[in-house]
Amino acid sequence: MLTGFKYVYLIAFFALLSGFFHPLVTHTSFDSVVIGVIVLFVGLAGSILLYKAAVSEKKRIIFLGIGFTLIFISLFYIFQITGRV
Repeated sequence: MLTGFKYVYLIAFFALLSGFFHPLVTHTSFDSVVIGVIVLFVGLAGSILLYKAAVSEKKRIIFLGIGFTLIFISLFYIFQITGRV
């Protein structure tokens, strides 16, 4: 039960962080909120893999490569959403 609660907490926190109340106030769609939550989860997955690379002995290079790749993808999505790419 505690494991499920932490995922609900993360989803709620990321939804608030990505601007959940903005579509409610401006009466627009929630597409940007959903995309923002996905981008934050991709970045979180990358940072978790970087942490696993720091504590792992055998698969350090794999975790580093995939972790930095996911963080780069998240950063690319952020630049794409803001229109800088």
